[in-house]
Amino acid sequence: MAAFDDSAFDNHERVVFCHDAKTGLKAIIAIHSLALGPAAGGTRLWSYGNDDEALHDVLRLAQGMSYKNAMAGLKFGGGKAVIIKTPEFDGSDALYERYGEFVDRLDGDYVTAEDVGMSVDIMELVSRKTKYVAGLSRKEGQAGGDPSPKTSFGIFKGIEAAVQFKLGNQSMQGLTVAVQGVGNVGYYLCKFLHEAGAKLIVADIDDARVQRVADEFGATGVALDHLVSQQADVLAPCAMGAVFSEATIPGLNTTIIAGGANNQLETTEDGQRLHDAGILYAPDYVINGGGIINVASEYYGDATDDEIWDRIAKIGPRLTGIFEESTSTDTPTNVVADEQAKKIIAAAR
Repeated sequence: MAAFDDSAFDNHERVVFCHDAKTGLKAIIAIHSLALGPAAGGTRLWSYGNDDEALHDVLRLAQGMSYKNAMAGLKFGGGKAVIIKTPEFDGSDALYERYGEFVDRLDGDYVTAEDVGMSVDIMELVSRKTKYVAGLSRKEGQAGGDPSPKTSFGIFKGIEAAVQFKLGNQSMQGLTVAVQGVGNVGYYLCKFLHEAGAKLIVADIDDARVQRVADEFGATGVALDHLVSQQADVLAPCAMGAVFSEATIPGLNTTIIAGGANNQLETTEDGQRLHDAGILYAPDYVINGGGIINVASEYYGDATDDEIWDRIAKIGPRLTGIFEESTSTDTPTNVVADEQAKKIIAAAR
């Protein structure tokens, strides 16, 4: 495991390997940048094929959080953590408390919250050992709690902006959206889309999740490996990353990609491939910023719940600006967003 040699290493400021034999904890915390403030980003619980995969994932995710927080105008740098779900993993209270101790040792340089595989209840366990945590139980009228609904709302506003820019449609009525992954974020996104009159095609590794959105929102379920090739006005990846690559892009049957998954492009060059194919891509770390906007407001205590929804709604206009620059300069949207984020971070340094 060589962090400096990993292709995802981007001058990360700190990478911390956390191990506790008693509880079985194996985790990695990556801090990409502290230029804008403490490095904020969720903790992901996932089963990796090996430790190198976990390192690669956390490095990519931490960089993405730097860009996400910069583009959202937050007083946060970028960081991320992964807890490796080994075959012996038991998810004990003691394990999460021990993880909280590792977070606390960073003295506020890293602020965590929930990500894939985590929950509000787990973050409450982590908070027993550190104050550098958000995504805790929400108090009436204040930020906090499960950030998934707010993440999904931001994605929905981003889809609206993409549809208006690419298709000229002022609403989602009658449009077809294919959603890959209908866990917490995907489920709430389907709810917003259904209420707006969209038709839904969905897939997930969990058949029960697919059945849930089929029953509640009239969605059509398809096999997971067939979802990205479905004919749809919008393709919304809301599961894991690296969905779009040199191998998968030729088989796409959509004109817009706008979803909540992190690191949707396997490589930067895949943004150019989408651009050349005439597919409008909403950069993932811009469109899925609703959750971290909520986390920031919870952590700093600077907004009411109503004000947070208003802040998240600005994701739509922010994306429109990226789309416009992409069109005027004939530059892929991911490159436009990356350059904007880098300028914000560089100015802070």
